[in-house]
Amino acid sequence: MTGVQASPLSSELDRLREAACEAWIYGLPLIEIAATRGSSVGFGGSLNTFGHMRNLANHKMRAVTTPNNDTLYTSAQIDLSEGPVTISLPASGERYLSLALMDAYTNNFAILGTRTTGPDAVTFRLIGPQDASEGPNTLRSPTNHVWALARILVDGPFDLEAARAVQAGISLQGPPASAAPVHARRSAPWNEYFASLDALLVANPPPVTDLALLRRIAVLGLGGGAFDASRFSADEAAAIEAGIAQARTMIRTSGIGGVNWVDGWSYPRSDLGDFGQSYGYRAAVALAGLAALPPVEAMYMRAQGESRGLYDGAKSWRLHFPADRLPAVDSFWSLSLYEATPEGQFFFTDNPIDRYAIGDRTPGLTYNEDGSLDIWIGHAHPGEERESNWLPAPDGPFALFMRAYLPKAAMLEGDYRLPPVTAA
Repeated sequence: MTGVQASPLSSELDRLREAACEAWIYGLPLIEIAATRGSSVGFGGSLNTFGHMRNLANHKMRAVTTPNNDTLYTSAQIDLSEGPVTISLPASGERYLSLALMDAYTNNFAILGTRTTGPDAVTFRLIGPQDASEGPNTLRSPTNHVWALARILVDGPFDLEAARAVQAGISLQGPPASAAPVHARRSAPWNEYFASLDALLVANPPPVTDLALLRRIAVLGLGGGAFDASRFSADEAAAIEAGIAQARTMIRTSGIGGVNWVDGWSYPRSDLGDFGQSYGYRAAVALAGLAALPPVEAMYMRAQGESRGLYDGAKSWRLHFPADRLPAVDSFWSLSLYEATPEGQFFFTDNPIDRYAIGDRTPGLTYNEDGSLDIWIGHAHPGEERESNWLPAPDGPFALFMRAYLPKAAMLEGDYRLPPVTAA
């Protein structure tokens, strides 16, 4: 003990800095998902309307971080404040189909499709949190704003038209909605960021289970629709900015939420996609993997890399699966390669064979005589005999993500683990 105590003013500024840090992290998922309502990620360009992405994602798609190259996307930004909507999914047969329904906080509150509703067609009503109506096949959203995102499996170029036919059967009927308001982005100054967060909290009130955090950040005056940045002094504004700078660093360094590394791969936490009070984890996922599904629907594993989770494309790499240790899934698996942005987002990279992912459905994939499988990764061409199993990389840093759709119990429970990526 030094006997030196912080002045009341210092304590107040520290509390304000801590509140700003927590509030920025808490609000990031709302800000990120709100940004999709005003961007091309809706595909249709207006609320309460499904838009279809009719081609698989490639290096030109930059609307959502960490896209997949396995499924067609169908997306709708829904506003339930004017009343319920009715959504229909077509029969998909043996083809994987899912429709994830995410609230304004990026939680998946329901997933319809292959795993939950089966291969046949289904129609349901989606109602808002204050809607008094009920009835059969009714789902209640925790928030008025909903992001509905469908994924339709494509088995290869030959299968694209058949997948599009299933995609065309996804429909939505409901009242027209007003244009989505424009909100600040995560890079905005603190006053604009918190003004937008304030409006989003009014439109989508937080659950009562967030009350402890809301009390800690109450000093900022968020959630009542009357956020006033001008009431803060210059010293207080500096404290808020310092708190936000701390939050940005926490997100960038991935020191938030914890990572479970086994044999060079990170495995998702059980609360991925339905985060509860894991606010830091939720924010980190909103930045690096927005719209991630819960593990029971799909597991996402990231390879550890050489430095900060990235590999050097100038080197050659190998992923070897023994014959009896191929990914344990009931649907499909794929390995995707991305280049990273300075903010920690991931997008496909241009390459000479237009291959962005490789997996169990890749045409021409070659297995070894003993049934094992080698995947070759790097910028340099691995030779004609290995091209069928080549995942091209940029001549620079890249990241590897494994997707396992409808993982079996062995993978969900940790009995199955991926083999490490090694130098070739």
